[in-house]
Amino acid sequence: MRRVRAGLIWAAVVTAVAVPIGAAALSPLLAWRDSIYIVACIAGVAGLVLMLFQPLLIGGYLPGYSPYRARRVHRWIGTLLFAAVIIHVAGLWITSPPDVIDALLFTSPTPFSAWGVVAMWAIFAVTIMVAFRKWLGLRPRTWRKAHTLLAATIVASTVIHSLLIEGTMEIVSKVALCALVVLATVKVIADKRVWQSKSRPRDI
Repeated sequence: MRRVRAGLIWAAVVTAVAVPIGAAALSPLLAWRDSIYIVACIAGVAGLVLMLFQPLLIGGYLPGYSPYRARRVHRWIGTLLFAAVIIHVAGLWITSPPDVIDALLFTSPTPFSAWGVVAMWAIFAVTIMVAFRKWLGLRPRTWRKAHTLLAATIVASTVIHSLLIEGTMEIVSKVALCALVVLATVKVIADKRVWQSKSRPRDI
C-alpha cells in the first residue's frame, strides 16, 4: 500500500511538471522565434517547475527522500533555479535589451514585468544568504524566518508574473502548476510553524 501511495504521488508530480513543459515546448508562439528566445522562455518555465519541488522536498512530502537527502536536493534545486533565472533574463536581454531595461527600472508598460523583477531579486537575495550564511552569522531562527519570507515572496511574485503573461505556457496547465506551487508553499510554511515563537522547525 505504501508503494502504491508513493507511486501515485510521484506520478502526480511528474504529470504536474511534464505537461506544462511539454505544452510550452510545443507552443505555436515559438514557431518563428530564434533559438535564444526559445531557450529563455523554456528556462522561465523550468524555473516555475523547480519551485514546486522546493516545498515538497523541505516539507518531507516526496516519498523516498530522507530529511538529510531532501535538504541536499533542496539546495541543489535552488542552484538550478538561480541558473534558470540567469538564463531567462540573459536570453531576454539578448533578444530585446530595451524591454529588460524597462523591466529592471520598473518602467515597463506590461504589469507582469515588475513581478518578474521582484522574483528575480528575491532569488538573488536567497542565493547570497545561502552563499554567505556563515559569514553573516545569522541565528538559526533568524535564518528560517528570512528564508521563509523570501521564499514566499519568490513564489507569490513568480506566480503573479506567470499568470499575467499570455505567452508560451498553455493556460490550463499553467494555472494548475501555479496553484500547486502556492498550495505546497503554504502547507510547508504552516507545517513548519516558522512564525510561532515556541516552535522548533527543522533548519532548512
